[in-house]
Amino acid sequence: MHSLIRAATVVVSLVSASLAAQQPAPTTASQAPNSDTSYIDAQGTVHLTRVVPVPETISPEAQQWLGQAAPDQAPPESLADRRARTDAYTAQARIAWTKLCPNQIVEDKIAGVPVRIVTPPEIPVANRDKVFVNLHGGSFNSDSGSYTESIPIASYAKVKVVAVLYRLAPENPFPAAVDDAIAVYKELLQTYKPSHIVIYGTSAGAILTGEVAVKLKQSGLPMPAALGIFSGIGDFARAGDSASIYTLRGLAGHLDPPVPGPHDPYYIGNADPKDPVLSPIYADLHGMPPTLFVTAERDALLSGTVNLHRAFLRAGVDARLVVFDALPHAFWYNAQLPESIEASHIMADFLLAQVSR
Repeated sequence: MHSLIRAATVVVSLVSASLAAQQPAPTTASQAPNSDTSYIDAQGTVHLTRVVPVPETISPEAQQWLGQAAPDQAPPESLADRRARTDAYTAQARIAWTKLCPNQIVEDKIAGVPVRIVTPPEIPVANRDKVFVNLHGGSFNSDSGSYTESIPIASYAKVKVVAVLYRLAPENPFPAAVDDAIAVYKELLQTYKPSHIVIYGTSAGAILTGEVAVKLKQSGLPMPAALGIFSGIGDFARAGDSASIYTLRGLAGHLDPPVPGPHDPYYIGNADPKDPVLSPIYADLHGMPPTLFVTAERDALLSGTVNLHRAFLRAGVDARLVVFDALPHAFWYNAQLPESIEASHIMADFLLAQVSR
Protein backbone atom coordinates (compact mmCIF):
# COMPACT_ATOMS: atom_id res chain seq x y z
CA MET A 1 0.00 0.00 0.00
CA HIS A 2 3.06 2.21 0.34
CA SER A 3 2.86 3.37 -3.26
CA LEU A 4 -0.61 4.75 -2.57
CA ILE A 5 0.54 6.41 0.65
CA ARG A 6 3.39 8.13 -1.12
CA ALA A 7 1.15 9.15 -3.97
CA ALA A 8 -1.37 10.58 -1.52
CA THR A 9 1.38 12.63 0.10
CA VAL A 10 2.02 14.15 -3.30
CA VAL A 11 -1.49 15.58 -3.41
CA VAL A 12 -1.41 17.94 -0.47
CA SER A 13 0.23 21.02 -1.96
CA LEU A 14 3.01 22.50 -3.98
CA VAL A 15 6.28 22.40 -2.10
CA SER A 16 8.05 25.67 -1.46
CA ALA A 17 11.75 26.08 -2.06
CA SER A 18 12.32 26.58 1.65
CA LEU A 19 10.61 23.28 2.50
CA ALA A 20 12.60 21.45 -0.15
CA ALA A 21 15.77 22.93 1.29
CA GLN A 22 14.94 21.33 4.66
CA GLN A 23 15.05 17.82 3.20
CA PRO A 24 18.02 15.72 4.38
CA ALA A 25 20.77 15.28 1.86
CA PRO A 26 20.92 11.91 0.05
CA THR A 27 23.19 9.28 1.55
CA THR A 28 26.63 9.16 -0.04
CA ALA A 29 28.83 6.13 -0.73
CA SER A 30 31.00 6.91 2.28
CA GLN A 31 27.92 7.07 4.56
CA ALA A 32 26.23 3.91 3.30
CA PRO A 33 26.27 0.99 5.77
CA ASN A 34 28.38 -2.00 4.81
CA SER A 35 27.10 -4.50 7.37
CA ASP A 36 23.76 -5.78 8.65
CA THR A 37 22.17 -4.49 11.85
CA SER A 38 18.89 -5.35 13.55
CA TYR A 39 17.30 -3.93 16.70
CA ILE A 40 13.74 -4.52 17.95
CA ASP A 41 12.43 -1.89 20.35
CA ALA A 42 9.92 -2.29 23.19
CA GLN A 43 6.98 -1.77 20.81
CA GLY A 44 8.22 -4.51 18.49
CA THR A 45 9.30 -2.08 15.77
CA VAL A 46 12.36 -3.30 13.89
CA HIS A 47 15.23 -0.90 13.17
CA LEU A 48 17.55 -2.53 10.68
CA THR A 49 19.99 -2.20 7.82
CA ARG A 50 20.64 -4.83 5.21
CA VAL A 51 23.29 -5.09 2.50
CA VAL A 52 21.51 -6.81 -0.41
CA PRO A 53 23.36 -7.71 -3.62
CA VAL A 54 21.59 -7.96 -6.95
CA PRO A 55 20.63 -11.64 -7.30
CA GLU A 56 21.78 -13.75 -10.22
CA THR A 57 18.35 -15.37 -10.49
CA ILE A 58 17.01 -12.54 -12.66
CA SER A 59 17.90 -11.53 -16.19
CA PRO A 60 20.96 -9.38 -16.97
CA GLU A 61 18.56 -6.64 -18.07
CA ALA A 62 16.76 -6.79 -14.73
CA GLN A 63 20.04 -6.85 -12.83
CA GLN A 64 21.15 -3.68 -14.60
CA TRP A 65 17.78 -2.03 -14.00
CA LEU A 66 17.81 -2.84 -10.28
CA GLY A 67 21.35 -1.50 -10.03
CA GLN A 68 20.42 2.02 -11.15
CA ALA A 69 21.17 4.57 -8.44
CA ALA A 70 18.29 6.42 -6.79
CA PRO A 71 18.59 9.07 -4.04
CA ASP A 72 17.21 8.02 -0.68
CA GLN A 73 16.16 11.60 0.06
CA ALA A 74 14.14 13.80 -2.29
CA PRO A 75 11.66 16.67 -1.93
CA PRO A 76 7.95 15.88 -2.24
CA GLU A 77 6.30 16.21 -5.65
CA SER A 78 3.17 18.20 -6.44
CA LEU A 79 0.19 16.44 -8.00
CA ALA A 80 0.57 18.51 -11.17
CA ASP A 81 4.23 17.54 -11.47
CA ARG A 82 3.41 13.89 -10.82
CA ARG A 83 0.76 13.86 -13.53
CA ALA A 84 3.06 15.58 -16.01
CA ARG A 85 5.85 13.11 -15.27
CA THR A 86 3.50 10.15 -15.52
CA ASP A 87 2.08 11.38 -18.84
CA ALA A 88 5.60 11.75 -20.24
CA TYR A 89 6.51 8.27 -19.04
CA THR A 90 3.43 6.61 -20.49
CA ALA A 91 3.96 8.30 -23.85
CA GLN A 92 7.43 6.75 -24.03
CA ALA A 93 6.14 3.41 -22.75
CA ARG A 94 3.52 3.36 -25.51
CA ILE A 95 6.29 3.70 -28.10
CA ALA A 96 8.42 0.99 -26.47
CA TRP A 97 5.59 -1.52 -26.22
CA THR A 98 4.25 -0.76 -29.70
CA LYS A 99 7.64 -1.70 -31.17
CA LEU A 100 7.16 -5.14 -29.63
CA CYS A 101 3.40 -5.33 -30.03
CA PRO A 102 1.95 -3.46 -33.04
CA ASN A 103 -1.55 -2.20 -32.39
CA GLN A 104 -4.30 0.24 -33.23
CA ILE A 105 -5.51 2.56 -30.47
CA VAL A 106 -8.77 4.48 -30.69
CA GLU A 107 -9.88 7.12 -28.18
CA ASP A 108 -13.60 6.78 -27.54
CA LYS A 109 -16.31 6.86 -24.88
CA ILE A 110 -18.43 4.03 -23.56
CA ALA A 111 -21.40 4.92 -21.35
CA GLY A 112 -19.99 8.45 -21.29
CA VAL A 113 -16.68 7.27 -19.82
CA PRO A 114 -13.46 7.93 -21.79
CA VAL A 115 -11.75 4.74 -22.95
CA ARG A 116 -8.81 3.64 -25.07
CA ILE A 117 -9.65 0.71 -27.31
CA VAL A 118 -6.53 -1.30 -28.15
CA THR A 119 -6.78 -3.73 -31.04
CA PRO A 120 -3.99 -6.07 -32.19
CA PRO A 121 -3.35 -6.44 -35.95
CA GLU A 122 -5.00 -9.85 -36.15
CA ILE A 123 -7.82 -11.20 -34.02
CA PRO A 124 -8.73 -14.86 -34.60
CA VAL A 125 -12.37 -15.53 -35.41
CA ALA A 126 -12.73 -17.33 -32.06
CA ASN A 127 -11.71 -14.16 -30.17
CA ARG A 128 -13.83 -11.58 -32.00
CA ASP A 129 -16.71 -11.96 -29.56
CA LYS A 130 -14.44 -11.47 -26.54
CA VAL A 131 -13.16 -8.33 -24.81
CA PHE A 132 -10.77 -7.58 -21.96
CA VAL A 133 -11.42 -4.60 -19.69
CA ASN A 134 -8.32 -2.89 -18.27
CA LEU A 135 -8.40 -0.68 -15.18
CA HIS A 136 -5.08 1.16 -15.17
CA GLY A 137 -2.65 1.86 -12.37
CA GLY A 138 -1.46 5.26 -11.18
CA SER A 139 -2.27 5.52 -7.44
CA PHE A 140 -5.82 6.58 -8.34
CA ASN A 141 -4.55 10.11 -9.11
CA SER A 142 -2.90 9.59 -12.52
CA ASP A 143 -2.78 7.18 -15.45
CA SER A 144 0.44 5.20 -15.48
CA GLY A 145 -0.83 2.06 -17.15
CA SER A 146 -3.56 2.38 -19.78
CA TYR A 147 -0.92 1.78 -22.48
CA THR A 148 1.54 -0.46 -20.63
CA GLU A 149 -1.17 -2.76 -19.32
CA SER A 150 -3.29 -2.99 -22.47
CA ILE A 151 -0.87 -3.10 -25.43
CA PRO A 152 1.03 -6.31 -24.49
CA ILE A 153 -2.07 -8.11 -23.21
CA ALA A 154 -4.03 -7.32 -26.39
CA SER A 155 -1.11 -8.54 -28.50
CA TYR A 156 -0.35 -11.75 -26.60
CA ALA A 157 -4.00 -12.74 -26.10
CA LYS A 158 -5.04 -11.51 -29.56
CA VAL A 159 -8.12 -9.89 -28.03
CA LYS A 160 -9.49 -6.36 -28.05
CA VAL A 161 -8.78 -4.48 -24.82
CA VAL A 162 -10.86 -1.58 -23.53
CA ALA A 163 -8.80 0.56 -21.13
CA VAL A 164 -11.13 2.57 -18.89
CA LEU A 165 -9.96 6.13 -18.16
CA TYR A 166 -11.90 6.41 -14.95
CA ARG A 167 -12.19 9.63 -12.92
CA LEU A 168 -9.22 10.34 -10.69
CA ALA A 169 -8.75 11.37 -7.07
CA PRO A 170 -8.49 13.68 -5.23
CA GLU A 171 -10.99 15.52 -7.44
CA ASN A 172 -13.18 12.41 -7.64
CA PRO A 173 -12.75 10.12 -4.61
CA PHE A 174 -14.27 6.67 -4.09
CA PRO A 175 -16.62 5.44 -5.49
CA ALA A 176 -16.25 7.50 -8.70
CA ALA A 177 -13.73 5.11 -10.29
CA VAL A 178 -15.88 2.10 -9.37
CA ASP A 179 -18.96 3.75 -10.84
CA ASP A 180 -17.14 4.50 -14.12
CA ALA A 181 -15.84 0.96 -14.46
CA ILE A 182 -19.28 -0.51 -13.70
CA ALA A 183 -20.88 1.78 -16.30
CA VAL A 184 -18.47 0.60 -19.00
CA TYR A 185 -18.95 -3.05 -18.02
CA LYS A 186 -22.75 -2.77 -18.13
CA GLU A 187 -22.58 -1.21 -21.58
CA LEU A 188 -20.28 -3.97 -22.83
CA LEU A 189 -22.79 -6.54 -21.57
CA GLN A 190 -25.11 -5.27 -24.32
CA THR A 191 -22.65 -6.69 -26.88
CA TYR A 192 -20.61 -9.38 -25.12
CA LYS A 193 -21.57 -12.35 -22.97
CA PRO A 194 -20.23 -12.00 -19.41
CA SER A 195 -18.40 -15.30 -19.96
CA HIS A 196 -16.49 -13.54 -22.77
CA ILE A 197 -15.37 -10.57 -20.65
CA VAL A 198 -12.49 -10.32 -18.17
CA ILE A 199 -11.49 -7.41 -15.94
CA TYR A 200 -7.89 -6.81 -14.88
CA GLY A 201 -5.55 -4.10 -13.71
CA THR A 202 -2.27 -3.22 -12.04
CA SER A 203 -1.67 -1.38 -8.73
CA ALA A 204 -4.59 1.05 -8.27
CA GLY A 205 -6.24 -0.78 -11.17
CA ALA A 206 -5.73 -4.10 -9.40
CA ILE A 207 -7.43 -2.72 -6.31
CA LEU A 208 -10.19 -1.30 -8.49
CA THR A 209 -10.66 -4.70 -10.16
CA GLY A 210 -11.41 -6.26 -6.79
CA GLU A 211 -13.70 -3.37 -5.84
CA VAL A 212 -15.65 -3.65 -9.09
CA ALA A 213 -16.07 -7.41 -8.66
CA VAL A 214 -17.53 -6.95 -5.18
CA LYS A 215 -19.86 -4.22 -6.43
CA LEU A 216 -21.03 -6.42 -9.31
CA LYS A 217 -21.86 -9.17 -6.83
CA GLN A 218 -23.71 -6.78 -4.54
CA SER A 219 -25.68 -5.40 -7.50
CA GLY A 220 -26.69 -8.82 -8.79
CA LEU A 221 -24.95 -8.25 -12.12
CA PRO A 222 -23.34 -11.18 -13.94
CA MET A 223 -19.70 -11.77 -13.14
CA PRO A 224 -17.00 -11.64 -15.80
CA ALA A 225 -15.18 -14.83 -16.77
CA ALA A 226 -12.05 -13.90 -14.82
CA LEU A 227 -10.20 -11.25 -12.86
CA GLY A 228 -6.56 -10.18 -13.00
CA ILE A 229 -5.28 -8.53 -9.80
CA PHE A 230 -1.72 -7.57 -10.59
CA SER A 231 -0.04 -6.02 -7.55
CA GLY A 232 -2.91 -4.62 -5.53
CA ILE A 233 -4.40 -4.64 -2.07
CA GLY A 234 -7.77 -5.35 -0.56
CA ASP A 235 -7.47 -3.53 2.76
CA PHE A 236 -7.37 0.25 3.16
CA ALA A 237 -7.65 -0.02 6.95
CA ARG A 238 -4.36 -1.83 7.64
CA ALA A 239 -0.93 -1.67 6.05
CA GLY A 240 0.93 -4.86 5.21
CA ASP A 241 4.55 -5.56 6.04
CA SER A 242 5.96 -4.84 2.59
CA ALA A 243 4.81 -1.21 2.76
CA SER A 244 7.41 -0.69 5.50
CA ILE A 245 10.22 -2.25 3.47
CA TYR A 246 9.91 -1.34 -0.20
CA THR A 247 9.44 1.77 -2.33
CA LEU A 248 8.12 1.80 -5.89
CA ARG A 249 11.71 1.02 -6.86
CA GLY A 250 12.00 -1.87 -4.43
CA LEU A 251 14.95 -1.29 -2.11
CA ALA A 252 15.96 1.96 -3.84
CA GLY A 253 14.80 5.47 -3.08
CA HIS A 254 13.21 7.34 -0.18
CA LEU A 255 10.85 5.59 2.24
CA ASP A 256 9.04 7.17 5.16
CA PRO A 257 8.06 4.96 8.11
CA PRO A 258 4.38 3.98 7.89
CA VAL A 259 1.89 6.05 9.83
CA PRO A 260 -1.15 4.66 11.66
CA GLY A 261 -4.59 5.03 10.17
CA PRO A 262 -6.28 4.42 6.83
CA HIS A 263 -4.28 4.54 3.63
CA ASP A 264 -4.76 7.10 0.87
CA PRO A 265 -7.40 9.40 2.37
CA TYR A 266 -7.52 11.29 -0.93
CA TYR A 267 -9.01 8.25 -2.64
CA ILE A 268 -11.07 7.03 0.32
CA GLY A 269 -12.80 10.37 0.85
CA ASN A 270 -15.56 9.96 3.43
CA ALA A 271 -15.87 6.18 3.06
CA ASP A 272 -15.34 3.69 5.86
CA PRO A 273 -11.90 2.08 5.25
CA LYS A 274 -13.54 -1.28 5.97
CA ASP A 275 -16.34 -0.75 3.44
CA PRO A 276 -16.44 -4.14 1.67
CA VAL A 277 -16.41 -2.52 -1.78
CA LEU A 278 -13.53 -0.18 -0.96
CA SER A 279 -11.62 -2.95 0.86
CA PRO A 280 -12.66 -6.30 -0.66
CA ILE A 281 -10.83 -8.29 2.00
CA TYR A 282 -13.85 -7.54 4.24
CA ALA A 283 -16.38 -8.63 1.59
CA ASP A 284 -18.09 -11.96 0.99
CA LEU A 285 -15.83 -13.24 -1.79
CA HIS A 286 -17.66 -16.50 -2.43
CA GLY A 287 -18.55 -16.87 -6.09
CA MET A 288 -15.77 -14.67 -7.44
CA PRO A 289 -14.55 -15.80 -10.87
CA PRO A 290 -11.14 -17.42 -11.40
CA THR A 291 -8.52 -14.84 -10.48
CA LEU A 292 -4.83 -14.48 -11.21
CA PHE A 293 -2.69 -12.56 -8.71
CA VAL A 294 0.77 -11.38 -9.81
CA THR A 295 3.34 -9.53 -7.70
CA ALA A 296 7.08 -9.49 -7.03
CA GLU A 297 9.37 -10.05 -4.06
CA ARG A 298 10.43 -6.36 -3.76
CA ASP A 299 6.94 -5.01 -4.42
CA ALA A 300 5.61 -2.41 -1.98
CA LEU A 301 2.19 -4.06 -2.44
CA LEU A 302 3.46 -7.62 -2.01
CA SER A 303 1.71 -8.02 1.35
CA GLY A 304 -1.53 -6.58 0.07
CA THR A 305 -1.52 -8.87 -2.94
CA VAL A 306 -0.81 -12.10 -1.06
CA ASN A 307 -3.24 -11.24 1.76
CA LEU A 308 -6.07 -10.67 -0.72
CA HIS A 309 -5.10 -13.86 -2.55
CA ARG A 310 -5.46 -15.80 0.71
CA ALA A 311 -8.89 -14.23 1.28
CA PHE A 312 -9.97 -15.46 -2.17
CA LEU A 313 -8.68 -18.95 -1.33
CA ARG A 314 -10.58 -18.96 1.97
CA ALA A 315 -13.73 -18.20 -0.03
CA GLY A 316 -13.11 -21.22 -2.25
CA VAL A 317 -12.20 -19.20 -5.34
CA ASP A 318 -9.90 -20.56 -8.05
CA ALA A 319 -7.19 -18.02 -7.16
CA ARG A 320 -3.64 -18.39 -8.45
CA LEU A 321 -0.55 -16.48 -7.37
CA VAL A 322 2.68 -15.75 -9.25
CA VAL A 323 5.53 -13.95 -7.44
CA PHE A 324 8.65 -12.87 -9.37
CA ASP A 325 11.97 -12.89 -7.55
CA ALA A 326 13.72 -9.61 -6.62
CA LEU A 327 11.74 -7.28 -8.88
CA PRO A 328 9.83 -4.17 -7.72
CA HIS A 329 6.29 -2.90 -8.05
CA ALA A 330 4.67 -3.26 -11.50
CA PHE A 331 7.98 -4.19 -13.12
CA TRP A 332 6.01 -5.51 -16.13
CA TYR A 333 5.54 -1.90 -17.28
CA ASN A 334 9.18 -1.99 -18.44
CA ALA A 335 9.26 -3.31 -22.01
CA GLN A 336 13.03 -3.86 -21.82
CA LEU A 337 12.87 -6.71 -19.30
CA PRO A 338 12.51 -10.38 -20.31
CA GLU A 339 10.56 -10.82 -17.07
CA SER A 340 8.02 -8.25 -18.30
CA ILE A 341 7.44 -10.24 -21.46
CA GLU A 342 7.09 -13.40 -19.37
CA ALA A 343 4.68 -11.77 -16.92
CA SER A 344 2.54 -10.33 -19.72
CA HIS A 345 2.31 -13.75 -21.38
CA ILE A 346 1.31 -15.35 -18.06
CA MET A 347 -1.42 -12.72 -17.62
CA ALA A 348 -2.67 -12.95 -21.21
CA ASP A 349 -2.66 -16.76 -21.26
CA PHE A 350 -4.62 -17.04 -18.01
CA LEU A 351 -7.24 -14.47 -19.01
CA LEU A 352 -7.67 -15.91 -22.50
CA ALA A 353 -8.07 -19.43 -21.12
CA GLN A 354 -11.00 -18.32 -18.97
CA VAL A 355 -12.97 -16.80 -21.87
CA SER A 356 -12.18 -19.76 -24.14
CA ARG A 357 -13.88 -22.43 -22.04
